[in-house]
Amino acid sequence: MRMKTMLLGSAAALLAMNGARAADAIVAAEPEPMEYVRVCDAFGVGYFYIPGTETCLKINGYVRFQTSFGPDEVNGRQGWGTRGTSDWDAFSRALIVFTAKSDTELGTLTGQFAGEFNADNDTDVGDSLINVDVAYIQLGGFKAGFFYSWWDKGLNGETDKLGNVTEFNSIAYVYEGESYQFGASVDELEGTSTKANGVGFEAIASVTVGGVTLDLLGSYDAEFEEGAIRALISADLGPGVLQAAGIWASDPNAYWAASEWTLAASYRYNATEKLAITPGIQYWGDLGFASDADQWRGGLTLDYKLTDGLASRVSVQYTSRDLGQGSDDFLSGFVRLQRDF
Repeated sequence: MRMKTMLLGSAAALLAMNGARAADAIVAAEPEPMEYVRVCDAFGVGYFYIPGTETCLKINGYVRFQTSFGPDEVNGRQGWGTRGTSDWDAFSRALIVFTAKSDTELGTLTGQFAGEFNADNDTDVGDSLINVDVAYIQLGGFKAGFFYSWWDKGLNGETDKLGNVTEFNSIAYVYEGESYQFGASVDELEGTSTKANGVGFEAIASVTVGGVTLDLLGSYDAEFEEGAIRALISADLGPGVLQAAGIWASDPNAYWAASEWTLAASYRYNATEKLAITPGIQYWGDLGFASDADQWRGGLTLDYKLTDGLASRVSVQYTSRDLGQGSDDFLSGFVRLQRDF
């Protein structure tokens, strides 16, 4: 009797254990919450929220293929500072830009990084050259980092050159109203001045009335103890935009070193929704700050939008230099294909 009782008890215990295991097996774990990427429309098109944060991120850039032409002396047009031995050159470039923005109690907080990747060939400095294009932090009107100065702004087209060195490590402040802007910056002039870490100062005032915008820019290189001023006007006129600029410098400095003075103008004619034609001209007086030398350039730039995100640009420029002891005339330009994203 005792044996039978023990067997029945053991069987009951086994059944209870199996039942407990079966019950445990059908309990499903709680799924982890999934957060989808959300569009951020607070700062314009292209931004999205970084998951788990209130920071908005935008990624954009371009891929470019370009074939340039011109005599050896104007090579280095890729911006790498090297001279070639050929009258033409082809290269490719990619630019990628990351922009992060968020609202704070002190204003909009921005951080931007842009990296430039160049490829020319497998044997020279142009191959796989990586360049930090910009890297800065901005809070409201305050901006600090490596970025383009106001001297980088030029006219439409490819004829003009209205700055010398245009990118510095700087601290700047900009105050913007509905139709006006005031700004000032302190620039480190490393590699462009008489000292390894020279200092420069910039100030700009800009006003817009109707379709006309006027910029007045002044700079001072504290190491060379020389300055330069520039005026630039842009006006909507007919089916296009008319622009003109003038520069005067006391002597060569980090901001302007080409000539004592220069005048430039261009007109961007929007022929169709896809085609723009921009003739331009520029004159340099006292080229190289020599009283018996000057230079002028005239050219044409064609922009054609092939399709959404894909555009082409063709530039042809004629330059004539009078160096006081003879002249030097040449043609230069490029053909460009660019995919923006």
